Amino acid sequence: MLIILDSSRPLRIIHVANFSLKPKGAGFFSTSFKISNGLTRLGHNVLNFSDRDVARASNPFGSRKFGIGPANRKLVELAWRFRPDLVLFGHADVIRPDALEEIRANRPGIKLAQWNVDALFEPDNVDRLKDKVGHVDCTFVSTAGARLMELGAPGHKVAYLPNPADPSIERFRAFAHPREKLRTDLFFASGSGTVPRFHAGVETTANKLATQIMHAMPDLRTDFPGILGAPHKFGADFEDALATSAMALNLSRRNDHYLYSSDRIAQVMGCGLLTFVDRATGLDEFFSDEEVAFYSDEAELLSAIERHLRDDHLRRRRAEAGWRKYLQLFDTTKVSRYIVDVVFGRVDATTFGWQS
Repeated sequence: MLIILDSSRPLRIIHVANFSLKPKGAGFFSTSFKISNGLTRLGHNVLNFSDRDVARASNPFGSRKFGIGPANRKLVELAWRFRPDLVLFGHADVIRPDALEEIRANRPGIKLAQWNVDALFEPDNVDRLKDKVGHVDCTFVSTAGARLMELGAPGHKVAYLPNPADPSIERFRAFAHPREKLRTDLFFASGSGTVPRFHAGVETTANKLATQIMHAMPDLRTDFPGILGAPHKFGADFEDALATSAMALNLSRRNDHYLYSSDRIAQVMGCGLLTFVDRATGLDEFFSDEEVAFYSDEAELLSAIERHLRDDHLRRRRAEAGWRKYLQLFDTTKVSRYIVDVVFGRVDATTFGWQS
């Protein structure tokens, strides 16, 4: 049956993404949950389909690989029974392109879209995106500019996806507390301390940068999970670290790709930590120096950390301004509305209408 959509009514949406609640607890703060929350707050009926979990549960070995076929069949069956208006895929690597085509054949007029918050300078990530590009109506990625445009194809839209913040997930307000009442002055998390990073115009590693910071400011109270041998933090431990930190360094694998940032920026700014950001990201198009502590080289970064360490009033004022601006721009309900509007042609993706 051909879908006749009334743009004024709530949509039925299947959101296919990683909703896993495995012990590491990455999903507790993931973009997957934030987007589903935003869509639900807009009044849409959202079914979460955790492709990895369904695959693991679909075979006696608990193997994702062995469950790929059953997971795809279950999604096709769910779409047949639920009759969604939109199926949204977020890093849904278990789902194959032929399943998308079967869903579309069973429900002509349905909209299919994918989102991705990994970097476009990672070839494997680009390959995963291209695997579905010819089968979806729109692709949303947290990198803008030329690299995003390279994903475009005839009849297929691409759009920039900012990392959304969710006030029900980013629950803390670091700016509300004097520095001496908090446990940590600077929070800096990294998946690996030794992986090369391009930062402030130079090649470095998280270990090297952390060592430089601690050498320059021996009295700085730091929390650097994943760096210099420190254990990673997951789940509630990660949340506790955000709740007790005054400032944060937001460092991605590369900081020179237009508007790209690790999704950690939403976590730290959404919790009201004063955030240090490499100006090469281009994020100064959205934020001023009174909202984010921008820097262009490592010397300027060290100077900015020291300045806000000494002047707690300045730290709190700028952190609060950054928190307010981030939620004004990138609240997950606003970002989710943008996704729906772009997919259904209610806004031109190239205008970035959400930022205003």
